[in-house]
Amino acid sequence: MATHSRQHALTQARLLFNQQGAVPGGMVAEPILRSWRRCADLGFDMRGVRRAELMTQGELREAQQRNEALRRMSEPAMSFLRRQAGGSGNLVILSDAQGLVLDSDGDTGFAHRASRVALMPGAPWDEAAAGTNAIGTALVEGRPIAVHGAEHYFEPNRILTCAAVPITDSEGRTLGVLDLSSQARDIRPDVLELVREAVDLIEHRLFEQAYEQCAVLRLHVDHSGLGAPGEALLAFQGDLLIGANRRALHALGLAATALGVYRYADVFDGDIERCPDAAGRVQTRLGAVYHARLRWPRTRAPQAPLAPSLPAARPAGAPRPATPSFDAATLGALARAVHLSDAGVSILLQGETGVGKEVFARQMHARSKRASGPFVAVNCAALPESLIESELFGYEDGAFTGARRQGSKGLLRQAHGGVLFLDEIGDMPLLLQSRLLRVLQTREVSPLGAARPVAVDFTLVCATHRALAHEGPDAPVRPDLYFRIAEYTVTLEPLRARTDRLELLRGLWAAQGAGPVLPPAIEAILAGYPWPGNYRQLVAVLRTLHVLAGPAGRVDADMLPADIRGAAAVAPPSGSDPANLQLMTDAAIRDTLAANDGNVSRAARALGVHRSTVYRRAAALGLPRSR
Repeated sequence: MATHSRQHALTQARLLFNQQGAVPGGMVAEPILRSWRRCADLGFDMRGVRRAELMTQGELREAQQRNEALRRMSEPAMSFLRRQAGGSGNLVILSDAQGLVLDSDGDTGFAHRASRVALMPGAPWDEAAAGTNAIGTALVEGRPIAVHGAEHYFEPNRILTCAAVPITDSEGRTLGVLDLSSQARDIRPDVLELVREAVDLIEHRLFEQAYEQCAVLRLHVDHSGLGAPGEALLAFQGDLLIGANRRALHALGLAATALGVYRYADVFDGDIERCPDAAGRVQTRLGAVYHARLRWPRTRAPQAPLAPSLPAARPAGAPRPATPSFDAATLGALARAVHLSDAGVSILLQGETGVGKEVFARQMHARSKRASGPFVAVNCAALPESLIESELFGYEDGAFTGARRQGSKGLLRQAHGGVLFLDEIGDMPLLLQSRLLRVLQTREVSPLGAARPVAVDFTLVCATHRALAHEGPDAPVRPDLYFRIAEYTVTLEPLRARTDRLELLRGLWAAQGAGPVLPPAIEAILAGYPWPGNYRQLVAVLRTLHVLAGPAGRVDADMLPADIRGAAAVAPPSGSDPANLQLMTDAAIRDTLAANDGNVSRAARALGVHRSTVYRRAAALGLPRSR
């Protein structure tokens, strides 16, 4: 009855779509409706038939030879899928990445009926040739798709019900599609899951072959799943993530742009040399725990266990170098920016003062194809206007009074082969912006006094703390230059927008070196402060506290800067939590209670809040407590 009702609804939807070009919401699944619209845009008539474009046998053999590796890897999976589908009336189909059917295997009787609609080797089943169908629509949508009966665009294809899953390699590229087709009346609810399992077999074999010479990390929520086709697979070259199967990308929430950019420590706690732990597990930075197995390549020389690393000696009082600690969203933006800059796209970084624009740019350089080249940072706001032209473009001997005898290459030429970082680009004099635009267009620099230009090759990254995209006499950047430097824009969020401030705070404090633990009350104050100076201000405060406390001292509230003490001292409205308590993590509450033996009153005094607030939070967390 349900099947008959569904068929009637689809018949009505097709009629409405033919008459009005639209259907009411909910009548047709969105992926199917999008495909119908694409077919209508191509001028196809639902009541028509697909174009007959069968290949000759010679052309089919050539296509099969081009895809021989895919066909060989897919043979066991196709046999598996046919066995799992069971019975008659099924056809397992393999297509290439353009939707051309390469192979089919299944019931000969159904294969003959399917051939009447050209579902056979040598026939193209992309949407432009066959309308809405599982193979072609899965390729366009980039995900598994099932198309049942009248959901097919062309009327004759209503005899089919099909489920297709794209086959991708470890870099996210589509290699082909695996499809299970049957008679329209034979709809089974688990059909897509069956095809997915078969595709897992193919992708697992492809991954193993592609990364024989790399370290391969296997993950699964169940220990018995390790080594099976459904496991998550990641490949590392050193600690650089260079490959991941579909299961791994989905489980870890990674985009394909993470490959070639992320390091092991960007995804997991610890380092790859100590992976997995003694219990055979790994933990992600987001807290998920997986059973794991790491296979090193056979050619890798055995390594001795890592000794605890000792910090390099620094002059007394010298600040530690900034350690980037990006959240998941910023890491994702970093990966996209690296891939784009490697392709020659200019990147503009926007954000408040102190959010780490130069740190972000240096990480782009370190993870890019130009990592071995120079990183040249230029603060356009710090260079005197009288010197900025000669500093940027260079000059020849005797170009002007006071010029050095050997001349100067200039910063643009120093960046050749690497990354040029122009900080506060909005402060560059307008007269020089036209010269910079010409350099970016021609990739040539004309030093002052030079007879001919000099070729340069660098990746451009610019940064600004203010809006640049507007016209008029007060525009800080010429419109033509703006669109050249802002081919892709990354906006870095301020520190106060991060939800993991306590974890970040603890990581930055640990990076200061040996010293006392920050008391929970101090952590709460620091985590709740809005930090108008962002990371730069936070790191400076932590460095000050570290120096004042000494290696074996204690951090007290009176060591905090006056503005932070003043913000913490503001009394909250009656009956409500202070803002900083809302920002406090569960870990802060737990640690403070534990340090005070569960005594809510003492914990509340340490945190600077009313005891009823701590009691409510502790009760919600199920923590032992006493008044």
